[in-house]
Amino acid sequence: MRKIVLQMMTTLNGRLDDPLAWMGTVGDDQYQAIDRLYAAYDAVLVGRVTYEEMAAYWPGALSEEVGTETNRKMARRMHDYRKLVFSRSGSQALTEWHNVDQVVAADDAALAACLRDLKARPGADIHLSGGASLARSVVGLGLVDAFHFFVYPVTSPGVSWFCGLSQRYDLRLIGTQTYANGVVGLHYEPLEDQGAERAASFSELLV
Repeated sequence: MRKIVLQMMTTLNGRLDDPLAWMGTVGDDQYQAIDRLYAAYDAVLVGRVTYEEMAAYWPGALSEEVGTETNRKMARRMHDYRKLVFSRSGSQALTEWHNVDQVVAADDAALAACLRDLKARPGADIHLSGGASLARSVVGLGLVDAFHFFVYPVTSPGVSWFCGLSQRYDLRLIGTQTYANGVVGLHYEPLEDQGAERAASFSELLV
């Protein structure tokens, strides 16, 4: 079965919205790592606002005169991916781009049904990009199979990944990597056995 992978930049305190308010540089070593991860996807899930930001930038980045070779590789991937744009109402038209489908999911039940069907279909893994509302909804539905965080050494007030969850959410660390700009890459998968009981005392945590 295909996996939904949440791969995003974030802060030390887990902020995911308005990246221009807190993001530093994207170094070449970090960008190459991001591109290697993108090679495993064939579809991207986005909200309407994030989609419009993507559609305003990536088509122009295909030009040989724009950016680095890594950036042009990313632009080609973005062009080729199936782009699923989620909306509660579908009332606003989308900017035209290659291989785009608008998906209307009026509530979380409809969103969950759509994503479960998508995961069951043949294909490569699926990148969950954002924005904040869509990402938090999919995490809350328990449908994210892997997390790739690029954590910037900064804190910033805003919306965090897990602030909407009603209970504890356990993750297993798969791998880490550091980059020249101080960013740390963290790869997690959710534990299958969620809902661990609260310890009665600190001594129970010592092994």
